[in-house]
Amino acid sequence: MSELYFAATDDGMAVLRRDRNVWEVVRRDLRGSEVTAVSVAGSHVLAGTTAGVWRSENLGETWRSVNEGLEVEHVRWLTHHPVYPSFTFVGTEPAALFRSEDGGLTWTGRPEVIRLRDENGWYLPYSPEAGCIRGFAFHGERGYAAVEQGGMLWTDNRGRNWQPAEGSIPNPNADRVEGYIHPDVHSVNVHPSSADMVVAPTGGGLYRSDDGGKIFHRLYRCYCRAVWLDPEDADHMIFGPADGVSRNGRIEETVDGGASWRPASAGLETPWAQYMVERFVSDGERLLAVLSNGELLVTSLEVISWRRILPDLPHVNAVAVASG
Repeated sequence: MSELYFAATDDGMAVLRRDRNVWEVVRRDLRGSEVTAVSVAGSHVLAGTTAGVWRSENLGETWRSVNEGLEVEHVRWLTHHPVYPSFTFVGTEPAALFRSEDGGLTWTGRPEVIRLRDENGWYLPYSPEAGCIRGFAFHGERGYAAVEQGGMLWTDNRGRNWQPAEGSIPNPNADRVEGYIHPDVHSVNVHPSSADMVVAPTGGGLYRSDDGGKIFHRLYRCYCRAVWLDPEDADHMIFGPADGVSRNGRIEETVDGGASWRPASAGLETPWAQYMVERFVSDGERLLAVLSNGELLVTSLEVISWRRILPDLPHVNAVAVASG
């Protein structure tokens, strides 16, 4: 069976096809744009760039710019709501959050996020901009957003309003407190079994909450940006820790909810001295890993054995899956 994948790269969008274990580039779109994020829902594709959002209604055959209401155009992450795909969300740099109810045709900013940013001094250590929103996760009416550096936001009304999670201090310069998440949040995941199970990689380790973000527990002390949650087993996770920013990156796995970890890097020579896992995405049978150096890896989930694919692609920033 053939599958389609969309790879956001530094030089446009690459449409990929997999037929069994053979991968090929079908088409290159949006050449000249730095595409930072991608989301697919049915035949609709959204591509986030450093200069706004592009939308396709036919799996990337044609594209149009959709920036009405998008007051900040440097997109760091975007997504369709998994249950209500006409509800779409964009996170930007500097940190702002935009919501659409028409599948991304028009956008409305959330002023409460701007207020939180300005009142609490959100920032980025590598940029003069005031923080960024770099991840979303949704489960029914509930949603979460990862803020670098500003902690975790949550919503209980499909993203109409956002506020800091109870276990997140929105001021990144505040003293660290037990039970609260580190403020440098790089992505967020919610398990399909419960809107209350939230797992987030941060600059201070991997954190988990089992009560919807009221209390966070650190599972692993490290620097990290990516984790995959097994939808069939909440205790099974595959994780990309590092010793610092893109330093000694590796892949590990837990089957007991983070009480213990073991290497999950068969086929690779790890640790990587100068890069790490940036994102994981699964198509149900395989797991893809986007590395911080732009490489793309894949493994079967049945037997972990990684290999690099499509090495001639420009720097890959994100991947999304669609049925072919």
